[in-house]
Amino acid sequence: MTSTIPTPPSIPFLGHVASIEREVPLRSFRLLSEQYGEIYELNILGRKLLVVSSAKLMSDVSDDKNFYKNMSGPLLQVRNAVGDGLFTAYGEEPNWGIAHRLLMPAFGTASIRDMFPDMLDLASQLVLKWERFGPKHRIDPAEDFTRLTLDTIALCAMSYRLNSFYRDSSHPFVQSMVDFLVECNLRANRPGLLTSVMVQTNAKYEEDIKTMTELADEIIAERRRNPTDKKDLLNIMLYSKDPKTGQSLSDVNIRNNLLTFLIAGHEPTSGLLTFALYYLIKNPEAMRKAHEEVDEVLGDQQIQLTDIGKLKYIDAILRETMRLSPTAPMRTVRPFEDITIGDGKYFVPKDYTVVINTIVAQRDPTVWGEDSNEFHPERMLDGKFEALPPNAWQPFGFGMRACIGRPFAWQEAIIALAVLLQKFDFVLDDPSYELELKQSLTIKPAHFYVHALPREGKPQLLATPSAAPFSSHARETTNASLPASPGTEAKQPMYVLYGSNTGTSESFAQRIANGAAARGFRATLGTLDSVADHLPTDGPIVIVCASFEGEPADNAAHFVERLTSLQDKPLQNLRFAVFGCGHHDWFRTYQRIPKLIDQTLEDRGAQRLVPRGEGDAGSSEFFEAFEAWETKLWEVLPEEYNTVVKQDITSGLKVETVGEGATRAVDLRQHDAALGTVIENRVLTAPGAPQKRHIEFELPEGVTSRAGDYLAILPSNPPQDVHRVLARFGMLPEQQIVISSSGPSSLPTGRQISAFDLLSGYVELSQPATARDVRTLLNVESSDATKESLKALLESYSDAVLGRRLSILDLLEQYPDIKLLFAAYLALLPSMRTRQYSISSSPLWNAQRVTLTVSVLEAPALSGRKEPFLGVASTYLANLRPGDKVQMAVRASNAAFHLPQDPRTPLVLFAAGSGLAPMRGFLQERALQKKAGREVGRAVLFFGCRSPDEDYLYSDSDLKEWEELGVVELRPAFSRALEKSEGCKYVQDRVWHDRRALDGLYEAGAKWFVCGSGKVARGVKEVLTAMIKESRGYSDEEAAAAFERATVGRFATDIFE
Repeated sequence: MTSTIPTPPSIPFLGHVASIEREVPLRSFRLLSEQYGEIYELNILGRKLLVVSSAKLMSDVSDDKNFYKNMSGPLLQVRNAVGDGLFTAYGEEPNWGIAHRLLMPAFGTASIRDMFPDMLDLASQLVLKWERFGPKHRIDPAEDFTRLTLDTIALCAMSYRLNSFYRDSSHPFVQSMVDFLVECNLRANRPGLLTSVMVQTNAKYEEDIKTMTELADEIIAERRRNPTDKKDLLNIMLYSKDPKTGQSLSDVNIRNNLLTFLIAGHEPTSGLLTFALYYLIKNPEAMRKAHEEVDEVLGDQQIQLTDIGKLKYIDAILRETMRLSPTAPMRTVRPFEDITIGDGKYFVPKDYTVVINTIVAQRDPTVWGEDSNEFHPERMLDGKFEALPPNAWQPFGFGMRACIGRPFAWQEAIIALAVLLQKFDFVLDDPSYELELKQSLTIKPAHFYVHALPREGKPQLLATPSAAPFSSHARETTNASLPASPGTEAKQPMYVLYGSNTGTSESFAQRIANGAAARGFRATLGTLDSVADHLPTDGPIVIVCASFEGEPADNAAHFVERLTSLQDKPLQNLRFAVFGCGHHDWFRTYQRIPKLIDQTLEDRGAQRLVPRGEGDAGSSEFFEAFEAWETKLWEVLPEEYNTVVKQDITSGLKVETVGEGATRAVDLRQHDAALGTVIENRVLTAPGAPQKRHIEFELPEGVTSRAGDYLAILPSNPPQDVHRVLARFGMLPEQQIVISSSGPSSLPTGRQISAFDLLSGYVELSQPATARDVRTLLNVESSDATKESLKALLESYSDAVLGRRLSILDLLEQYPDIKLLFAAYLALLPSMRTRQYSISSSPLWNAQRVTLTVSVLEAPALSGRKEPFLGVASTYLANLRPGDKVQMAVRASNAAFHLPQDPRTPLVLFAAGSGLAPMRGFLQERALQKKAGREVGRAVLFFGCRSPDEDYLYSDSDLKEWEELGVVELRPAFSRALEKSEGCKYVQDRVWHDRRALDGLYEAGAKWFVCGSGKVARGVKEVLTAMIKESRGYSDEEAAAAFERATVGRFATDIFE
């Protein structure tokens, strides 16, 4: 007996059109597969579809005896331009058989090998272009790979040179083709009546077809004017006869096939190369192995035809790329007759179209394992590829209608990737970039930009902002060299390198670089990745970096991979210093990356200039630790390198007042591509309780998220603090100023900006003054009484300044006779940092929206001021209103802090306060999957708050609904209403009380998640360890060791303060 196939809710007449995203339909199909499972039914304007998304069902419908290629949807629209070409012809059309028989030999091994010289010629043109533009040039790989592959198919198949690398812009054919394919996609999901009245759209569509056909006609006409004996595809179509029927191709069909090859012969390969470059950059170990193979096989010699078969790892990279991101992510078939699939489980009527969701089926964990969403070329090596189940890897389609040009595309891609890796290392323009898609008939990465760093010669450092998505600076990359101060000779180079995701390490690095000029050094600021392949040795290297759950920052991963792969002692001419940022709550991985870099550099022969510095962001002495280390650094460096020291309080920063100004300059941070919109902002807690808010955002176009990810927000300072600064320096909010700096700066330099905008968005005003800040104020003109007071503050700094959270502004207000210049004040302030909040929703709820669940910080000021202390980011968020625009970006959380792929895996969740956020997203996803008919595993939530009447978040809405649905078991702990939570005050108390309820979950493969403060995480660890001790009869040491072993890969934490 067959099973009922699930289907989403639909709209009368329109069916499921509203369920499919307009710009990137693939995202909707993938999310529906996550929600409904391996098969679901859709109705698109009366067209009945079955979408299959598992390897088993993909294999079942990959059967030429029972299924045939279906020409519907976007592919049917493509026929408007290419007619009965090979890719779009119906199986019964005679021209398909004629063309297929004629052209198959042209794509045989011998013919493809003969194309090698032309393929190498064009790949070399791309290398020359990237060499000529240099490492500071921001490359759009998708655009340049499109130039490469279009020129390659035109030259190899038609002996026609388009010379795309000699044009300032792409060939007109390319833009017309892209617009044509996008419109084909849209037409497939638009009522025909609506399309018929879209006059301008239809005119553009016809003009695009005309542009494409004119190129095809020109190529054919050129060949007829200038015949050649070359046995290319064009000659075969023009002059050969079908061996079976004796017929030739008509002129119309020749044009159709020429257009087919120009479109299908370049678009998938350009996408493959772009995706491959993305995955290599995001996976430093794979990039290193690829470079090593290319170096071993090619050395410094030009690639030869015989080298292609030796590049096994490059081949595996391309296979794994096409598994994760097949450029043709879906295809359609129809059964000849009614049939069942899935071992008789599902009935498929013959008038239904079956959509094969290849991109999801090729990630099926039953074939590829629990890490099926990760990039591992090794799964394609050593016989593993050949041992795959039938039809598990199908990026080129199946059977008779599979891509005829696969050998052509594969040879072209191997050549291109090999010659590029031979010459370049690559880094992201935006280190935090996560894959976004653009879709026409195929898919490619969107908004993906890189820099190509030469692998030989002088190091070229690149300073890319850690918070790149939030600034128009993200579209510019600095090769940052800072001059010395006037009156000094800065002949000594110095390299300041950082690995930073949130901006703290970058801020420290910039502070060192800014101070270098006054000490006679010419500092160059850059990311660690920008020197991954060539560490400079002509000056000291100063490294500031952090660990992120034990892993390097996005812009340091390649450096760490290369450094740790070095052998012997190749760095004996290098001198270095390292400062590490970390947080003690990540106890397992605290300072892991800074320690690893520091020790490995020494082990490989480098000389340490000063002992490694260590800053704990969870300590009140974080900034003091950096200052003490920096002081030691500046004591050593001038002495070691014999430079002249000259103190300059403004560090090369100048501020010029240019008038009162009536207009505001465009805020550097407001880049439209990263603007989200507030939909809802409401209070979750009762009056009088610490405020928690639920905020819903519409994401920027093209941005996606997963449950468990972060939303990074760039806030503005509270207006009350901005007005305090303006009053202290006697400035008007609209006062226009121009800032100039002797080096790279996070401030908006070289243009007018209002004082209010500057102070609102570019600097932190509330951060406690550091000891160095206080010493700086001591050196500024003030009264003797003020100096004595500042000295007293220094003597008891921890209690008097840090303990009271006194900011520089607080001190300036307390001691108004300090004559500090505004430029000097700006120079002391740290840059505005992004804040990351766990997303509290699932994309299955709404792929274009996310929600946050945040705590609003408003507390009495420890400084003694009457006004309360306001948290910068939470105050900013709390004051947002529907319709407000917010600068944001989605940041992926640790891979471990995501739901397991199998929804049947049990979950044990621990959270307190707003730490409920990611847990809500997880449970929302499970609830939607269960409503869709999928089996979901047991989930237990331990949640801590004050009382059920004050701050039991979502207890009367979502959590109540999901508990009734059977998705979650709720086990709260109320710190101020113990009688309502089994006498349990905190989360760990409730866990111990209910410990028997967890029996069997570990053995069932449960995943354990903790989100909250460090205190919550420690409490959960302690109680779980105690449970192990009780059940096994272990000692404290044995239980602790058992906990560490048992939680590897099963226990994920997200800690915040």
